[in-house]
Amino acid sequence: MAKSGKSNPATCTPEELDEIITAPSGGIQMLPSNAYDEVYPGIYIGEESIGKSRIGLRDMGITHVVNTAMGKGQFHVNTNHVMFKRVGIQFYGFEAMDMLNFQLTPFFEKSANFIEQALNEEGKVMVHCKVGASRSATIVLAFLMIKRYMTVQEAVRMVRAKREIAPNEGFLQQLCDLNDKLYYSGYFDKKPT
Repeated sequence: MAKSGKSNPATCTPEELDEIITAPSGGIQMLPSNAYDEVYPGIYIGEESIGKSRIGLRDMGITHVVNTAMGKGQFHVNTNHVMFKRVGIQFYGFEAMDMLNFQLTPFFEKSANFIEQALNEEGKVMVHCKVGASRSATIVLAFLMIKRYMTVQEAVRMVRAKREIAPNEGFLQQLCDLNDKLYYSGYFDKKPT
């Protein structure tokens, strides 16, 4: 329902996004084949092993880390700002569950601002979760939409070209909702040329 009276050619569904994600693998959902991948200049998506490797991150030139799966449970990665401060890496993290009904939307703006700050400082950002496919991918996709004026379809195509991702259906719906919000506010029309 177009608030501005115009129809949204960028409207999406989780099914459409899933088709974009699975197209390169013949319609099959694939888990990441690498511990991490650079999916946009200066932005990496990774799994727990690299997210916990302070020395490995430092040696890669990572200056900022976003842990989208903070916590001590089986599906979380137990890191914090103290362990990264020792190696000069700035840290932002939050506890999120990879569940259909978990709301990641409240973390979109703050995460996007943190990533943007890192890039503005010519830094490199590792955004990670447990597997590096759902929570972390969703946050990077939201960043590309909010800070790089990409539609959700453009963002998904770009990231999927670099890494196998698998945001759950609930997260895909939240990205579609963000896409609609940005579209109807005229945000995509403000894209710098």
